[in-house]
Amino acid sequence: MKHILVLAPALALLAEPALANRVFVTNEKGNDVTVLDSDTLEVIGTYPVGNRPRGITISPDGTELYVCASDDNLVRVFDPNTMEELHTLPSGPDPELFVLHPSGNPLYVANEDDNLVTVVDVKTKQVLAEIPVGVEPEGMGVSPDGKIVINTSETTNMAHFIDTDTFEIVANVLVDSRPRFAEYNHDGTKLYVSAEIGGTVSVIDPATQEITKKITFEVPGVLPEAIQPVGVRVTNDGKKVFVALGPSNRVAVIDGETDEVKDYLLVGQRVWQMAFTPDEKYLFTTNGNSNDVSVIDVAAEEVIKSVAVGQQPWGVVVAPN
Repeated sequence: MKHILVLAPALALLAEPALANRVFVTNEKGNDVTVLDSDTLEVIGTYPVGNRPRGITISPDGTELYVCASDDNLVRVFDPNTMEELHTLPSGPDPELFVLHPSGNPLYVANEDDNLVTVVDVKTKQVLAEIPVGVEPEGMGVSPDGKIVINTSETTNMAHFIDTDTFEIVANVLVDSRPRFAEYNHDGTKLYVSAEIGGTVSVIDPATQEITKKITFEVPGVLPEAIQPVGVRVTNDGKKVFVALGPSNRVAVIDGETDEVKDYLLVGQRVWQMAFTPDEKYLFTTNGNSNDVSVIDVAAEEVIKSVAVGQQPWGVVVAPN
């Protein structure tokens, strides 16, 4: 892919302290990534990254930024400091979401069209495995110890537990309709799986693969069909769980100990994915229909700012310190 970088923002990136609290937002219709500074909450620049970028993540050491260029059928890898493309990785067709092993290698990619999870070595750029899963695989999660990868299949309505050593499915858990995202808490004792059409989040005990609770949502004045859970994020201490509720334009705040809903925060339109800053001071949400990012003060559980980004923001990741 040919790159045309805007010089002024590129110089601004280079002038900033390396990777200090940068927020990277994929704009699905804009075919670019908007970069924000999480201290000033201002846009640093916007950079082309390929066609229909959706999933986005960054290496644990902060040196490589991975973008699912869905319509290019590739994962494009960028230098987060300059936003210059370094190389590409094979992804299988129509990559949408992926997750890195906690060690930084390999990368596990959901291929919705082929009902596969593709495993890619990010160093050798080779496909290690193609794992058959349910129909329309979507969400990807990984256990803190890196032993299990979770894939959610939208049409099969299952969370698939995949052994990262053997690349075999070791368990399947039936959840509610159209599961979109899977997120472990940080000690690996709970797994949260959102169901967009079912309107719930299933809380799963990873040790037994049993559902221990289903979290439901009710927002005054909002039709139930507009409450569509997608992205899930859990604080490091496990005490707070945030769930993006799609076209309801709300983020649910959940007590991570009781798994009871505490509050609903009004954000932008069609809230989709979310990411914490490393210190968990802020949580950033992508709002696809209002073309902005909402900034949530995690401690206060309040939305403090909206920042305009590109066209149809989809994914978000924050660089490590």
